[in-house]
Amino acid sequence: MITVRMEPKRSTLEFPRINTVLQLLGKLGLRTNDALIIRGDELLTPDRRLHYGDTITVRLVMSRG
Repeated sequence: MITVRMEPKRSTLEFPRINTVLQLLGKLGLRTNDALIIRGDELLTPDRRLHYGDTITVRLVMSRG
């Protein structure tokens, strides 16, 4: 199970079968530039693999142009 904490919404989701960051973004309905994906103190790129037991923070990026 992969635990996903959404920020700034402060909600938590769990996914049993997600292999990559790109798959996670797809499940969340986000594009690659819509959010920062963080594991611990490491930013993850879309091609990075996720592992069972990971806790991932998805920090939505807001443009203020």
